[in-house]
Amino acid sequence: MQLRIVHTTGYEYDGRATASYNEARMTPQTTAGQIVVHSRIDVSPAPWTHTYTDYFGTQVTVFEVLDPHEDLRVTATATVHTDRPPARPPSLPWEELALPEVVDRHVEHLAVPALVEPPPDLAERAATIARGAALPGEAALAICALVHEEVEYRSGSTGVRTSAAEAWEQRAGVCQDLAHLVIGCLRSVGIPARYVSGYLHPRADAPVGEGVVGESHAWVEWWDDQWCGFDPTNDQPVGDRHVVVATGRDYDDVRPLSGLYSGVGTSSMFVNVEITRLA
Repeated sequence: MQLRIVHTTGYEYDGRATASYNEARMTPQTTAGQIVVHSRIDVSPAPWTHTYTDYFGTQVTVFEVLDPHEDLRVTATATVHTDRPPARPPSLPWEELALPEVVDRHVEHLAVPALVEPPPDLAERAATIARGAALPGEAALAICALVHEEVEYRSGSTGVRTSAAEAWEQRAGVCQDLAHLVIGCLRSVGIPARYVSGYLHPRADAPVGEGVVGESHAWVEWWDDQWCGFDPTNDQPVGDRHVVVATGRDYDDVRPLSGLYSGVGTSSMFVNVEITRLA
């Protein structure tokens, strides 16, 4: 597929902010499965900007607005060509996954902080799956299926600071929560896993040229001698409708827009994503 994504987000303040300092992770990556044909980020009011690639390989646009402003608007526009091969069957054995050099290489994707830590009952179910799986990749697929079956996708049911354990307790969440639950379970059984943020065209049969309302999306990747992607929210491998923007340990590493401001007390965030299939 060739997809055009227009992602508009920002803040409306309860007065005039005197200054704001922000980071945007809204530029898709060129990877083995996708090529960025064009991308740009526009910010209003016009800021000072700088771009860099972060530790995890994500392009970050840093900007600051030092003039008084009542709102801040960021529009990221990208055209991306996706062509992913079919999902590869699991191949890496448990013994190789446990080698010291593999553990050392992926130590940051094996840590289990509070944001992704599974509750004891879920951790035990993940451990049972792992003990019965011949290969780590088979265990990973079964854990994805478990979370998909047990946790209902419910828009607005959680916030960005909701932990995996809280989402599991209410058996509901958004794509971020399902990704955190899977990541925590995989790491708890020794499988390196990372969080992926990006976009998903919502229609598999989308006609060319028709723009549809989309949203930022999240899924997971685990190490199986290469990073293997799976979307637990939709219970499917990552395919040509997915567009990767950022990877990290969890949501905190990939937030599309983050920063701080001064001069006013409160703000509200707005988000709009439109995705158009071009080919």
